[in-house]
Amino acid sequence: MATSFYIGLMSGTSLDGVDGVLANAESGGRLHVIAHAFTPFAAPFRSELLRLNESGPDELHRSALAGNAISRHYAHVVHQLLHTTGMSPEQVVAIGAHGQTVRHRPLAFDGDAATQQPAVGYTLQLINPALLAELTGIDVVADFRNRDLAAGGQGAPLVPAFHQGVFAQDSACVAVLNIGGISNLSVLGEDSSVRGWDCGPGNALMDFWCHTHTGQPFDRDGAWAAQGRIQPALLQTLLSEDFLQQTPPKSTGRDLFNPAWLQHTLAHHAKLAAPDIQATLTEFTALACTKDVLQHAAKARELVVCGGGALNGHLMARLASHLPHLQVVSSEARGLPPLQVEAAAFAWLAYKTMRRETSSLPSVTGARGARVLGAIYPR
Repeated sequence: MATSFYIGLMSGTSLDGVDGVLANAESGGRLHVIAHAFTPFAAPFRSELLRLNESGPDELHRSALAGNAISRHYAHVVHQLLHTTGMSPEQVVAIGAHGQTVRHRPLAFDGDAATQQPAVGYTLQLINPALLAELTGIDVVADFRNRDLAAGGQGAPLVPAFHQGVFAQDSACVAVLNIGGISNLSVLGEDSSVRGWDCGPGNALMDFWCHTHTGQPFDRDGAWAAQGRIQPALLQTLLSEDFLQQTPPKSTGRDLFNPAWLQHTLAHHAKLAAPDIQATLTEFTALACTKDVLQHAAKARELVVCGGGALNGHLMARLASHLPHLQVVSSEARGLPPLQVEAAAFAWLAYKTMRRETSSLPSVTGARGARVLGAIYPR
């Protein structure tokens, strides 16, 4: 069976760094990861990306420079992958590069009721794809989300179609939960149907609180949260967020679940111990995800968890506690380690783009139809 090689690069809302995979794609699109690499973001750069999630001085200039820096990080990961595998740039068909999301406001702002023009809104991922092509000598596919927005969709999540190819089971419903900075759920029906949407916060709030109070970038294995006590009143306030009550299709990001949102929420509660707030934020993520699984994946017998949240033992235990009828497993148990899933998805998306095949799912994003996603920047 003929194979071709693709690289996928992902830097998500957790803002920890760049994951990359080199994979071969068989005819038909079945993907096999053969190498993985990661490069972290230095603390000052991570802080700058966090600041760019909000309006600030000279942000056009700063965003352009951050896009260049992201592209250099991406190129470093590409070179790591090529070195590890002994491959040359000429052997790789294309790179699928997500970029760093700093704003995500689909279907908002620019509609006109008088002329019946629906709002498109915008989504913004920082990257300089031309620079990445120049630095690597490989064709780059980027800007995956805007084509779906133009067709009336949310532009996110894009990974459910890939989840179907990797995790679907014959005649069985499977739920796939990706917990990055934001959490998203894919429901792979026993009838081959696919649905997916953002559930709410993933690691973003937990990481912020942990870094603020311990200096650590994240709560390793959820050990700090496990020391705290869940605060019921705060938890109920968190769970009352309007986004959680909306029906799919829906998507969100740090535009909503950010430090300002959290501080506003905490202002309505008496002073609480920092570990107790961490425990409550972890429970908030678990329950936001659990709610959607129970409501929309009632037939599922398995929940496959990927993303950084799958490495948080305490969070995984909380999910399992709320979903006793499900087998809650890491994606590694189903053949793909948690930190490789999204990068592999963007390698697959690049494969689809280069073949001019549609990869969006209207059942997920709400768009008017399936579209070929991404823009190609030749090497």
